[in-house]
Amino acid sequence: MSLLVSNLPITMHYSNDKEIAATVRHLLTNGWRYISGKKHGKLISPNGKKLAVPGTPSDWRASLNFRRDIRRISFCTQI
Repeated sequence: MSLLVSNLPITMHYSNDKEIAATVRHLLTNGWRYISGKKHGKLISPNGKKLAVPGTPSDWRASLNFRRDIRRISFCTQI
């Protein structure tokens, strides 16, 4: 039995990158929503901002850039 968060199972495949997938799972437990798309999934922050989730990142910095984008979106909610 899997847990449902935002109507999606926790065991769902979000990205080929382990760090990105773990980050998405963590965000889903903290009020973010995930919408799957044809090429990329989208994360929606609690304030309504959208962020594309790289499904097959080819750059070694992809997880770092993804976390940076999350911080920028999160910072917008605090201003």
